[in-house]
Amino acid sequence: MKRAHALSLLLVLLGLATVTTCAFNVAAAAGEQAGGGQALELSKFGAGFAIGLAACGAGIGLGTASAAAIGAIAEKPELFGRTMIYVVFVEAVAIYGLVIALLLWMAA
Repeated sequence: MKRAHALSLLLVLLGLATVTTCAFNVAAAAGEQAGGGQALELSKFGAGFAIGLAACGAGIGLGTASAAAIGAIAEKPELFGRTMIYVVFVEAVAIYGLVIALLLWMAA
C-alpha cells in the first residue's frame, strides 16, 4: 500500500510540473508577442520549477523503490535485474524534468 501512495504522489508531482511548465510556456509566448521582457523571466522560472518538482518526485520514488529493491535482493539475489528496472524508471522522471528545463532555458 505504501508503494501505491508514493507512485501516486510521484505522478501528481510530475503532472503538476508538466501543467506548470506548459502554463509558463504559454505565458512566455504571450509575453514575446506583446514585446515584453517578462517572457525571459517566466521561462527561467518555469525551467527551475520543472526540474525542481521532477527531482523531488524522483527522490521520493527512488527512496521507496530502492528500499523495496534492496529488501528483495537481500532475500533473493536473482531479482537484481528486475528491481533495477524499477529504479531506472523512477530515475527517468528526473531526467525528463531536466530535459524540459533545458528546453525552456534554451528557448528564451
